[in-house]
Amino acid sequence: MDVNDLIMISVDDHIVEPPEMYDNHLTAAQKAFAPKFVKENGRDFWVYEGRRVSAGGLNAVAGRPREEYGMEPSSIDHARAGVRNIHARIDDMNVNGILASVNFPSTVGFDGSGFMLFENKDHALQLLRAYNDWHVDEWCGSYPGRNIPLGILPFWDIPATVEEIKRLAKKGCHAITFSDNPAVKGLPSIHEPHWDPMWKACAENDIAICIHIGSGASAPHASMASPIDAWITTMPISIVNSTADWVYLKALQQFPNLKIVLSEGGIGWIPYFLERADFTHEHHSAWTHSPLGKKKPSEVFREHFITCFIDDKFGLANLDWIGEDLVTYECDYPHSDTLWPFAPERLFETIKHLSPEKIAKVTHLNAMRTFHFDPLTTLGRENCTVGALRSKAKHVDTSPQSYGGLSPLKAGEAPRPITSGDIQAMFQQKEDA
Repeated sequence: MDVNDLIMISVDDHIVEPPEMYDNHLTAAQKAFAPKFVKENGRDFWVYEGRRVSAGGLNAVAGRPREEYGMEPSSIDHARAGVRNIHARIDDMNVNGILASVNFPSTVGFDGSGFMLFENKDHALQLLRAYNDWHVDEWCGSYPGRNIPLGILPFWDIPATVEEIKRLAKKGCHAITFSDNPAVKGLPSIHEPHWDPMWKACAENDIAICIHIGSGASAPHASMASPIDAWITTMPISIVNSTADWVYLKALQQFPNLKIVLSEGGIGWIPYFLERADFTHEHHSAWTHSPLGKKKPSEVFREHFITCFIDDKFGLANLDWIGEDLVTYECDYPHSDTLWPFAPERLFETIKHLSPEKIAKVTHLNAMRTFHFDPLTTLGRENCTVGALRSKAKHVDTSPQSYGGLSPLKAGEAPRPITSGDIQAMFQQKEDA
């Protein structure tokens, strides 16, 4: 095996929603209250109920010189066309050897929580369904076998959430995005019975629950004087606290097939996490009255959780301590951690010590199983390798380009990191403010 033989499925990438997103999915009456895309003084906005939300795309910097990674796009023109255009996205996937991809939202939050902030919840529900129709039918449907559908839910309304899960399942969507900690958004904790119908609907319809870093809890930043490097370093493993919470979710005891996907969390920290969790269970459960009973947390984790990595040589060297059936790959295009367009080369260097069977699991088979998605049958295996995809992308320019945007970080400057509350704050800014 060499790098051209790899088959790569990414379980975490991102979309910058295009201006025409709603055009084909709303009635004339619905378009009267639909979000409007506005270009003004070199900046792009979506206007939702009089609130402005940046349309530039959070951290969409793939293809820039690394010196410009700190230049946050303030317009969709400040990024590669592939961040928002499905045809250009396929080109960028091909040149990077990525067969298929899961794509998280941007302007409405990684978990779609922006819709929750609408004052008119009936309008919010209609727009959310239109978003899902665009994502599943247009973004994913334009190139069968290339993008894995990921739905968003009206989780302020549980009956509507259950109906949307069923509707998405009928459309062939087997994944939804959800906050890693809804309690920080003023919603009930995952341990409250409020969510029981949702867990049940996900289990009955084989829907994986993806919890992305930054969708609820945030990576802490020690102080405004702390270098931004410290925050970036710990960002992926910040999901550890939420993971500990989800391990004790009672629904995992009730529904054996329920899957929790830790999106963009890395894997190198998992062996010690499981060791510590099992120690806590054995040493403290006599007085904590653990809801797991005699089952170890590590057993629950290996039965219900799926993990992913961008670049994690240590985790892959210790795969047996994690579980070869739990690990998937992610590209994180177009964010600054992405290795685009050289992801295959770096991935191969970190997995070439594994057996062909384990390599296949980590690079694509585990993702296919988790999301009930089979591009190999759809496209033909011979057309799915890195080499085959790159042969279609010889016209794609991958040279670093300057796109413009907000000013980059200056030496000695330590900006405030973007947190999970920033998107909500954006939605709360009235247009006339």
